[in-house]
Amino acid sequence: MSFRPSRRDALAVAALALIAAPAFAADEVDLGPAQPGRIRAAKVEAAIRLIPADFKFATPGKLTVASVPGRLPFAVLATDNKTPVGSEPDIAQLVADGLGLELVNVPTVWADWPLGLVSGKFDAVIHNVTVTEERKEKFDFSTYRKDLLGFYVALTNKIANISKPEDIAGLKVIVSSGTNQEQILLRWIEANKAKGLAATELQYYDDEAVLDLAIQSGRADAYFGPNATSAFKASRQNNLKQVGTFSGGWPITAEIAVTTRKGSGLADAVTAVLNEQIANGNYAKSLARWSLSAEAIDKSQTNPPGLPKK
Repeated sequence: MSFRPSRRDALAVAALALIAAPAFAADEVDLGPAQPGRIRAAKVEAAIRLIPADFKFATPGKLTVASVPGRLPFAVLATDNKTPVGSEPDIAQLVADGLGLELVNVPTVWADWPLGLVSGKFDAVIHNVTVTEERKEKFDFSTYRKDLLGFYVALTNKIANISKPEDIAGLKVIVSSGTNQEQILLRWIEANKAKGLAATELQYYDDEAVLDLAIQSGRADAYFGPNATSAFKASRQNNLKQVGTFSGGWPITAEIAVTTRKGSGLADAVTAVLNEQIANGNYAKSLARWSLSAEAIDKSQTNPPGLPKK
């Protein structure tokens, strides 16, 4: 069973806005282009030696990285309306510093990054790209973060833990249509049905404010979506709590990675830089800055197994 709010429903829920906690204010986050709080790194000579002699950077002496500004903590445009800032540009800075290069962070749209990378417009893409077997046919990867999905409920909700399919039986769960997390929930619902457990009602909202109000008002029990955005929101509001996380490829583990051109040879150098940052603590500090510590990995890998082809 699913629920999609009508315009009347949306207006009714929106009327509760005065009693709901607001989303974080822009002035609570440094959106200036200078980013003085960004973690910086020293050169990693061993990684620099791994860069192929014939590798041609988009701009000599610089690492040109594509980012997709749109939502924190990943990236948004700074107050100058041209510089991407967020967790992904911070990782890009660590990589550029480690390779001894100046960072050039180029804003783009999601649909354009593959062609931009293949054509040499960018040296790398660093924006929440999950490693998949299909993508590995065209690109190389250096992992730097777990791909996690999270369950979030109102702070006052009595739900303490969602760790298995049976835990959603009888609940009303918000999810985005057409997403991997929706497919996971649909599989769980079918499994629970076969066991004779209570039905789960899926709810869909296009408006994030209405979604938030549905959670706070009790119209919905939980939200299941990308952990990074919800964790960032929860860290700046006092009305949400995480009650469970799952791999974005459940039951298969999925990881996010720096994406480079297939066979260019840059991936091994990037992986070496990331592992040095993991070892010296810069990596942990960078993730903590954007409330992403739960998605930290112990070791970066070049082209690990990815999510299987559909």
